[in-house]
Amino acid sequence: MEDKMVPDSEPADRIRELLLRNLEEVFGENDAARRRAAIEQLWAEDGVLYAPTGPVTGHAAIAEFAGTLRAMHPDFAYAPGNPQMLHNAGRLGWGSGPRGEAPAYTGWDFILVRDGRIAALYVFLDEGSAESRRMEVAAGK
Repeated sequence: MEDKMVPDSEPADRIRELLLRNLEEVFGENDAARRRAAIEQLWAEDGVLYAPTGPVTGHAAIAEFAGTLRAMHPDFAYAPGNPQMLHNAGRLGWGSGPRGEAPAYTGWDFILVRDGRIAALYVFLDEGSAESRRMEVAAGK
């Protein structure tokens, strides 16, 4: 009998690719058309982004969210840490700030992968960063 609690395993290389490309090509991309093309390649159609401001579902909504975030910091770059993969999940620590400077904020992306695409992304902002406080205010916390 198959255990439905144990997720299917995904190739570690694909999970690593999804983590790194999502950070750079979705959240680090200023061009809306390139961002949307990356989302279509990397995300499941019903993918859900769990951000501090609340969940965002589907390609169009994720593209809008990433575009709004990008517009707040168009000159910021992401510096990824070392991805870690396990079964159908992965996590990636990162920092974001002006190129060549210390990160203005840091956090973690945690993804669940289904059929080679991001099914869910949980974004954890490190406490105390300016962006974390701003998102908490935007969420009414």
